[in-house]
Amino acid sequence: MKPGGPPITPAGMAALKARYDHLLGTERPAIVEIVSWAAGNGDRSENGDYLYGRKKMREIDRELAHLIKRMKALRVVDPAAQVDRSRVFFGAKVEIADEDDNRQTVILVGDDEQDAGQGRIGWNSPLARALRGAGLGDLRTVTLPSSSREWEVMSIVYD
Repeated sequence: MKPGGPPITPAGMAALKARYDHLLGTERPAIVEIVSWAAGNGDRSENGDYLYGRKKMREIDRELAHLIKRMKALRVVDPAAQVDRSRVFFGAKVEIADEDDNRQTVILVGDDEQDAGQGRIGWNSPLARALRGAGLGDLRTVTLPSSSREWEVMSIVYD
């Protein structure tokens, strides 16, 4: 893990490791078994099981290589260890309100663990960049390709 690499929460890193372990320990051995069985059936040029299995194995190997590279580059940051809890930093759960008092709660997480449907926004997203360092009651403008919106920070919580 690089000291200055992109941040990720401990739970996010655990999820990446779990995916890696599942691919390496479960999915890849199953595909290797299918490919070995299919290779023993004779002509490989028209053997659908063999061709599909080889393709699937290449996809798994590419994903494994990607996961290894990401896990080495990422920096685990524990939001619970945040000293200044009065400002928005990595791992903060932030309630924001727009001009019409439409409220939304977002959690600033690593880009590898973002899920907008669950309110988990990536550290480098436009909204997260705008909220970084904000305090309670601060107004922040988020510039998107289609428009700009102003948000007020209503609460900041670190789990």
